Amino acid sequence: MPRSSKSTSKSSSSKSSTSKLNSQAPQAAAVTGIDTSSTPKGAPVQPAVVDTLSPVVVSNELRKKELFDLVVERSGMKKKDVKPVVEAMLAVLGDALAEQREMNLQPLGKMKVQRGKELADGRALVLKLRQKSAKLNATPDTPESNPSILPAAE
Repeated sequence: MPRSSKSTSKSSSSKSSTSKLNSQAPQAAAVTGIDTSSTPKGAPVQPAVVDTLSPVVVSNELRKKELFDLVVERSGMKKKDVKPVVEAMLAVLGDALAEQREMNLQPLGKMKVQRGKELADGRALVLKLRQKSAKLNATPDTPESNPSILPAAE
């Protein structure tokens, strides 16, 4: 069967109209004649050879090793005494989070599990942590540092 001439004329007319559009596209004029005499010139930079590479910290993540060191520094105890206590504390916190328990652990703050999602390799939890700004980075109150909390004399 012969094809109608209308379909071939449409396709040929559409091709010719696109080629006309492409040829009529506006062209930007080349910029010439800019006066750069008043533009400040920079000093030429000499390349330098780097002898040592310094590591770049990508994350501000607190790892267990650093946590042990910070607890040793703050408590004044030996690392061999601190490590099992911190390990046990992390295990207890992990168990409480798994049970989705609300925790009030000052000066850390009040922690609540907002929502959780079971994954193939574990669980993802979204937590809400509220901290009191006055107690952040404060030293714990002891009778030596704060005489107002001394027990009353009877």
